[in-house]
Amino acid sequence: MAHDAGDSGCELPPPAKKKSPSEEEAEKRRKKLTPGSLMKGIIRSGSGDATPAEGDQVILHCTTRTMDGIIVNSTRREHGGKGIPLRFVLGKSKMILGFAEGFPTMLKGEIAMFKMQPKIHYAEDDCPVAAPDGFPKDDELQFEIEMLDFFKAKVVAEDLGVVKKIVEEGKGWETPREPYEITARMTARTADGKEIIPSKEEAYFFTIGKSEVPKGLEMGIGTMARKEKAIIFVSSAYLTKSSLMPQLEGLEEVHFYVELVQFIQVRDMLGDGRLIKRRVVDGKGEFPMDCPLHDSLLRVHYKGMLLDEPKSVFYDTRVDNDGEPLEFCSGEGLVPEGFEMCVRLMLPGEKSIVTCPPDFAYDKFPRPANVPEGAHVQWEIELLGFEMPKDWTGLTFEEIMDEVDKIKNTGNRLFKEGKFELAKAKYDKVLREYNHVHPHDDEEGKIFANSRSSLHLNVAFCYQKMGEYRKSIETCNKVLDANPAHVKALYRRGTSFMLLGEFDDARNDFEKMITVDKSSEPDATAALLKLKQKEQEAEKRARKQFKGLFDKKPGEICEVGVESEGRKDAGGAKDAGGARGSDDATSADRGANTMDSPTREPEYAFEEERPGLLGRLWPSARRIFSSLGMNRCTIL
Repeated sequence: MAHDAGDSGCELPPPAKKKSPSEEEAEKRRKKLTPGSLMKGIIRSGSGDATPAEGDQVILHCTTRTMDGIIVNSTRREHGGKGIPLRFVLGKSKMILGFAEGFPTMLKGEIAMFKMQPKIHYAEDDCPVAAPDGFPKDDELQFEIEMLDFFKAKVVAEDLGVVKKIVEEGKGWETPREPYEITARMTARTADGKEIIPSKEEAYFFTIGKSEVPKGLEMGIGTMARKEKAIIFVSSAYLTKSSLMPQLEGLEEVHFYVELVQFIQVRDMLGDGRLIKRRVVDGKGEFPMDCPLHDSLLRVHYKGMLLDEPKSVFYDTRVDNDGEPLEFCSGEGLVPEGFEMCVRLMLPGEKSIVTCPPDFAYDKFPRPANVPEGAHVQWEIELLGFEMPKDWTGLTFEEIMDEVDKIKNTGNRLFKEGKFELAKAKYDKVLREYNHVHPHDDEEGKIFANSRSSLHLNVAFCYQKMGEYRKSIETCNKVLDANPAHVKALYRRGTSFMLLGEFDDARNDFEKMITVDKSSEPDATAALLKLKQKEQEAEKRARKQFKGLFDKKPGEICEVGVESEGRKDAGGAKDAGGARGSDDATSADRGANTMDSPTREPEYAFEEERPGLLGRLWPSARRIFSSLGMNRCTIL
């Protein structure tokens, strides 16, 4: 019988918190402690009442002695050491058991003596650190520890070769990355306190990724926000030669004291150095949450220049557009692709300079008369503002379908212009929004189902035009799973099968069209005729390729005929080209305005659909996310 703990006045204990691997390991090692194995005596009291915790970096001096007082080793110069304190990050650094248990008991500034039996220092079973050469690990020893400092550490390098201490929090959460341009005030000291980069009033300027500062310093600054002050501890493995520090001999560790004054966002949009966006004036808001990542109505001023010497201006909205800004909807192919990619990563009020190669500028876009073919261009862009798409929340079903029609019509226009990726993005956007639309009655349900099916077929047609026939088939299946007798879906899928060279599957779909709808017989018959022609062409190519293979006598060598490289088949690879404009494409592929006949594909492809709040991103999204360092963008 179920029992309610509340009825008896007692409370059930909260569920036990799952321990981290480091906590489990520490608990396992702690069982090795026995009475008298680790003893502590305070030589000098520390200050405050805070003690180090897991995740803190501790900085300390250590002198090891035998029980007779003979010094074995030390970090202190007066005892033969280098004068360089030790650094450990609790819970991450490997250390002897006596240190792991003793450090968390110390106050800042405290000096304590720890007496350890061998099993508590380097003679421990499975000790994670090796004893120094000649170290008396089988003897009971005394470790004198001075706790110089401890603080919450930001581990930058997993091997703890770069660790950061935040002295003063910065502003915002954006941090610099390659190839950002950095302005910072810096000083640097060795681990024993010797100044190697003196402080000065003027700031340092450098670009991340150009080896102008040591690698470890770059890594640390890459975790800092604007105006943040920090100390970055860099070990020798990360002290690479640079113009800032050309001489590194004898440096085991350097502490950089950094104030990140400013950084300029520079983005390599394609990852190959050809399309570069450089922010020159900051915008308002947080990057990238307040950028127009979704399809939006954008307002920009821009100046376009040719990258010749001297630079010549070919368009300026403030001069050539009567001072009015350019307004355009993103995701509709209304501006060059490189232009739109960069504007989507701008904040309102931001000004950026974009350097763009011809294939992302005007070679694939209507070119201004004064821009020659193959021209590299530069745009100075100011994002004045943008309007997000209408939120469907609270709209009636009829209003939603009106919005769908607008987006679908835009997709149809893009399709007719040959911009198949952009068109597909529009259809996909509505399909995503449809996941949140719930018809209220049978009539609305019927309209909704028909609209969704037509959108899937539009997407399938885009895939077909893009040569991605397998994806086209998969998209058609979404319609046929719900309605196996959908004639347009059968036609679209059959055509994709045919273009793939899977003739039997194509024939099954075309024949099924006649079975489920007699009125489709003329179209199905035409498709079957086309299919027969395809099969004959494939057989003819096969005979030509293998001509003479079986004409030789035993023992004779025969060479198989090879077609020219321009005529690959693979069961229809040449046919695949037909889908992009050759005579192999059905008349539907050439008649983007006919919406009734399966032999006139566009009609079997196009229906109308609507926009959504969570819009499917533009085809360049993958490049933009890459430039952001994100393979996936959860924001979107």
